[in-house]
Amino acid sequence: MEFTAPAGENLFDKAKIVGKPTRRIDGPLKTTGTAPYAYERHDVAADQAYGWVIGSGIAKGRIASMDLDEARAAPGVIAIVAATEHKPVGTSDFNYAPLFGGREVTHYHQAIAVVVAETFEQARAAAALIRTQYDRANDGAYDLEKIKDGGAIGTGFSGEKLDSKRGDFDGAFADAAVKIDATYETPDESHAMMEPMATIAAWDGDKLTLWTSNQMINWGKQALGSILGIPAENIRLDSPYIGGGFGGKLFVRADAVMAALGAKAAKRPVKIALQRPLIANNTTHRPATIQRVRIGAGKDGKITAIGHECWSANVTGDSGEDGTQQTKKLYAGANRIAASYVAKNDLPEGNAMRAPGEAVGHLALEVAMDEMAEKLGMDPIAFRIANEPDSLPSDPEKKFSERHLVRCMKEGAERFGWSKRNPKPGQTRDGRYFTGIGMAAGYRGGPTAKSAARVRLEKDGRITVETDMTDIGTGSYTIIAQTAAESMGVPLEKVSVELGDSAYPVSSGSGGQWGAASSTAGVYAACVELRRKIGEKLGMNGDTATFANGAIIHDNQTAQLTDAGELSAEGVIEFGDFKQGYDIGTYAAHFCEVAVDAYTGETHIRRMLAVCDAGRILNPLSARSQVIGAMTMAAGSALMEELAVDTRFGFFVNHDLASYEVPVHADIPHQEVVFLDTLDPVIAPLKAKGVGELGICGPGAAIANAIYNATGVRVREYPITLDKLIEGMPAV
Repeated sequence: MEFTAPAGENLFDKAKIVGKPTRRIDGPLKTTGTAPYAYERHDVAADQAYGWVIGSGIAKGRIASMDLDEARAAPGVIAIVAATEHKPVGTSDFNYAPLFGGREVTHYHQAIAVVVAETFEQARAAAALIRTQYDRANDGAYDLEKIKDGGAIGTGFSGEKLDSKRGDFDGAFADAAVKIDATYETPDESHAMMEPMATIAAWDGDKLTLWTSNQMINWGKQALGSILGIPAENIRLDSPYIGGGFGGKLFVRADAVMAALGAKAAKRPVKIALQRPLIANNTTHRPATIQRVRIGAGKDGKITAIGHECWSANVTGDSGEDGTQQTKKLYAGANRIAASYVAKNDLPEGNAMRAPGEAVGHLALEVAMDEMAEKLGMDPIAFRIANEPDSLPSDPEKKFSERHLVRCMKEGAERFGWSKRNPKPGQTRDGRYFTGIGMAAGYRGGPTAKSAARVRLEKDGRITVETDMTDIGTGSYTIIAQTAAESMGVPLEKVSVELGDSAYPVSSGSGGQWGAASSTAGVYAACVELRRKIGEKLGMNGDTATFANGAIIHDNQTAQLTDAGELSAEGVIEFGDFKQGYDIGTYAAHFCEVAVDAYTGETHIRRMLAVCDAGRILNPLSARSQVIGAMTMAAGSALMEELAVDTRFGFFVNHDLASYEVPVHADIPHQEVVFLDTLDPVIAPLKAKGVGELGICGPGAAIANAIYNATGVRVREYPITLDKLIEGMPAV
């Protein structure tokens, strides 16, 4: 049922449950190891067999032959599905292709076969017996620097062209009294979520069920229907717990496709966990970028021209990494350009990875802003404040729904002790270390997506919520339970939440920082409908009645919810034209202190701070976890994470966790997160905007700026490893 909001006061403006720090209701299951993750669901289908995916040994070319005889005769083998014997699947849409491309190979570790056996060890051993011969193509495009100039304007997530112009940038930049023109490079990066891509697939006639690890249940259901050539209504996806996704599980991957094909061939359920060494090349990754930032300003520090261009590449050459998104939003300047160009390459697919575009875009823009501030002789925060816009810089007709970036910077500066920073780089020592402080602003959009839910009143007064929304470790179970408890006037322990099943109403899913604001709004919409049904059943007006302590109160009448018996209601919220006149964003100020070893160039992060403006924070406890996790990922991007490309043969060399380095707790001893007490009246009924990706937008640049403040060495090629620092370090 389409949502119609009750008239009168917003229910959540006097919230007693929503917005309060709340321990995750799924926490006990996860800490005791009893949460049912995809690969561990031994009870969902009897007689499960094991699948082992084989990845291509070349990056581009064709499979000439596959000798399967020895593998088929190996102990325990039930079935083998091989590319040479099967038609290609997953080639109709960029986000799902090529998952199993027949004889044609378009990237290294592309799935070319799955071996199904009685045990995991038997499947792995048999897979090693398959002998594959290739015809390798010699014209692969693997080096971004060499192909970037052949790129064209890219296409965004919604099909929009990734360029924006206003005023006369070239003229204003040429005339600027002070200017900077710098190039920054970010590498390819891999997902390294704790749970790999994993699926159990089972057929019942022409019906397929997948217990899988996927962020977007309805997307996955529709995609699998297209990939496998069966009606989507014949497919059920179930994904109640996900051990990390970060965008890598937005789309169906080879584990789901090969499990489905393997189960069909074996005529029994098949389970697959994609082996860790395949994840970097077989699944999606963050694409590398080359970014040019040009800023011109008057001697007063007012920006007169700002330009940001980004080059990346992908297997289709149209959807790349838009590093310019934040540049359209953050700073004033009448003359401006922003453009992202995408070239075609032959590396694995580049796609969403926590805060795509903005995550790497800040690594260029926010360092360039610091470089510009230094040229002007201005404090970096004062320079940013001097260029705070009144309306959307790239489209002045649009207003900001809520924007408190200046407050973030001022409060962050006070908390972090910014006034004690020595603005002259390379001057502060602590024993063998050069120390420094840096900051950066952060922006991430506040998108929303249509979201629905079903809410049931049980005869004992409990409330049960059902929606295909997912929890990727972000706390969805808890904020949805808080929303339902607040809406229905029951304590949190009287709410049960069921997530991740495609049998439930379609939600926004988890991704893009849209999940929290959208899914809770959908749950609220369903609760409003249930309140109306309860009121009608009990002869009251559900819109104007008070629901509290398990009772409904209206016009001096009081009834218990249990008096209404069992009832159920569905609700859906859509986000229409009312937002078109506004830019809805989230903002942050990030601060970092580093110590750089004067002898080795090794960087140590001492402390980090994020001050966030993101509307109502639904659960400050889990929101803090979201932000510190994102800050940690930002530290990885700045200091250590890099997929090394073999530009001769077209693959990521360091494709396992032994050689792909990510930060750990010991790398960042102290992180602090502050949430402003701001609400956004435009975005959604709960006035929340999401915060999960804001935490990665800016901290990397704050680290880079702190390193410069400590050492006087400006590194523009990420990650900032010690070999790039050591030669320019001050003499000891």
